Amino acid sequence: MIRKLFIFYLLLLYGGLAEAQNKSVLLMNGTAHLGNGTVIENSVIGIKDGMIVLVADAQTIRLKSLAFDTIIQIAGRQVYPGLIAPNSTLGLTEIEAVRAMNDFAEVGFIIPNVRTLIAYNTDSKLIPTLRFNGVLIAQATPRYGMLSGTSSIFELDGWNWEDALLKADDGVHLNFPEFPVERAPGDTSLHERKINYDKQKLELKKFFLDAKAYNEEEKHEEKNIRFEAMRGVFDGTKKLFIHVDYAKDINLAVNFIQEQAVKNPVLVGAEDAWRLTSLLKENNIPLMLGRVHSLPLRADEDIDMPFRLPSVLQKAGILFCLQNEGDMATMNARNLPFLAGSAAAYGLTKEEALQAITLNAAKILGIDKKVGSLEEGKEATLFVSSGDALDMKTNNMEWVFIRGKKIDRDNEQRALYMKYKSKYKLN
Repeated sequence: MIRKLFIFYLLLLYGGLAEAQNKSVLLMNGTAHLGNGTVIENSVIGIKDGMIVLVADAQTIRLKSLAFDTIIQIAGRQVYPGLIAPNSTLGLTEIEAVRAMNDFAEVGFIIPNVRTLIAYNTDSKLIPTLRFNGVLIAQATPRYGMLSGTSSIFELDGWNWEDALLKADDGVHLNFPEFPVERAPGDTSLHERKINYDKQKLELKKFFLDAKAYNEEEKHEEKNIRFEAMRGVFDGTKKLFIHVDYAKDINLAVNFIQEQAVKNPVLVGAEDAWRLTSLLKENNIPLMLGRVHSLPLRADEDIDMPFRLPSVLQKAGILFCLQNEGDMATMNARNLPFLAGSAAAYGLTKEEALQAITLNAAKILGIDKKVGSLEEGKEATLFVSSGDALDMKTNNMEWVFIRGKKIDRDNEQRALYMKYKSKYKLN
């Protein structure tokens, strides 16, 4: 037993990456949740060359005409598209209390040229813990400063960042200055904070104007790497992710977007979005909502407001997805499906909640042509669970595929569980 455990640990630490798919696979008779609101009770899903080549009701096709190397019977199980974790620091940090392990925060205040792309660590021990709950794609996002850098999107399997990369340099992240308000009667810091706020707003506006003027010219004798990083923000090839929460700041951020003619803005956090649904709908601005398992911003708000916010936005017709920013966000990203489950308990349907962590997230990130739903022609990034993936009691992965590759479900926590279960002879 000790020898087997030792071999298992070696595989966990130094192996375990999926091999390229060389055989076609057919998943038969599961309940398929397509991620676009559609459910197929007795489904067939075909995978070939890393792509989904068939999604259908088993009753509408002739089984003899299907030529697949491997057929997996999944009757009684649920099939889902891979879940997407936006605004994550996964792969950029391991132990947040150790500064040397935090690659999401670089020195500087306006550094859009800093790219998470080349800092992403595919050997992070946290990655398998997310895959175990169905999270198969993550946006590696920088933090801090005002313009904190440029994010990229990765699949959670690969030897290095080149292998795992799904979309490079998808967007620049702006931490919008927070309008200063009196924190308590006699707040002595208010005046100084107002001065800093005005200074930051002027600095931000000047940088955008300079970057826009720079990028209107095609050639430069000397390149400015900060302005070069902003090129996509103005031509529409990159998103501008604006991290903002309070209603006044959201309003100011929308005005700033309009002034600077930003083509693809996304608001991140946006806890006060329920106060400004008309403004957001009118300007067609999508949202990455903050963690629904949170207290409201103000003591006088309904205690369940964060839980109900997805339902409010759904009814208002605003495109949104869920994310898990907050304390210990990296490791807690594995709870993403359960955030959606809570949203389903507070007004969303189960399929609407699933969309908030699959197709909606893919649309907001600009990767919906490749992933986000179970549709023919998309990458075969999906999983099969023996129960409801949005319920922590029944979420149980049985098969996981990333780009058609069958993924090992093991992780360090599971290894420790098996180790001590064996030690104390627990069945």
